[in-house]
Amino acid sequence: MKSLLTIDSWPSTHAAAAVLSADGTVLGTHGDPHHRYALASVTKLLSSYAFLVALEEGAFELDTPAGPEGSTVKHLLAHTSGYDFAERTVRFAPGQRRLYSNAGFEVLAESLEAATEMRFGDYLSEAVLQPLGMDSTSLDGSAAAGATSTLHDLLSFANELQNPTLLDVQTHSQATHVVFPDLAGILPGYGRQKNNTWGLGFEIRSEKSPHWTGLQNSPQTYGHFGQAGTFLWVDPALEAACVTLTDQPFGPWAVEAWTPFNDQVVSELKAR
Repeated sequence: MKSLLTIDSWPSTHAAAAVLSADGTVLGTHGDPHHRYALASVTKLLSSYAFLVALEEGAFELDTPAGPEGSTVKHLLAHTSGYDFAERTVRFAPGQRRLYSNAGFEVLAESLEAATEMRFGDYLSEAVLQPLGMDSTSLDGSAAAGATSTLHDLLSFANELQNPTLLDVQTHSQATHVVFPDLAGILPGYGRQKNNTWGLGFEIRSEKSPHWTGLQNSPQTYGHFGQAGTFLWVDPALEAACVTLTDQPFGPWAVEAWTPFNDQVVSELKAR
């Protein structure tokens, strides 16, 4: 796919991108697939998958209390617990507003550790990374933003997202559709969104504007981007996923580059 060559013009020392169809076919790839990148908040996709496996295994339930008074596992996954972005300071009552929170994911990881008597990094490895053959991926810090991975490994994860084997289809569907709808909030880097839609750990594109995906991506598109200059999206309407990794921290360059890049990717997909 010619659109992937665009990453060579970005202000990063290393960059890699690939597009994967829902049937597992790699439609295009560019850059070293084995170079390891810090994922920043794309980590949340991996952690969320581990939390969802834990739900199916009975370690906790969506309505299990966790976090601030009145908050549950579901609130933490959906960024509606009321926690501040980085601190465990409560800014809002649970369910009142979409307040994107790294702290919430860290509390959720601690809750899972207490329930399973396992380090979260070990649980993530056993529940997600090892079964998917993601041998070059590791969690080196926070469950919210501390993973490192490669294009090769994230393509395996993107395939899992389009063809779930580790989760029941219903669990996967619930996670990738909006929960706690009609909540306003700030989408980091893109400003206030009147309807800041989120699933269970997965950001849902819906009608957000501006946004890091393409203008042509469907409202059903889900995924995440990271401050390390990384993103992964799955567009069910296109039956395709895109993984893009760089070592240039997110900033104005990404706001300017990512949307047109993704529109080029979508245009090529639609022209197939």
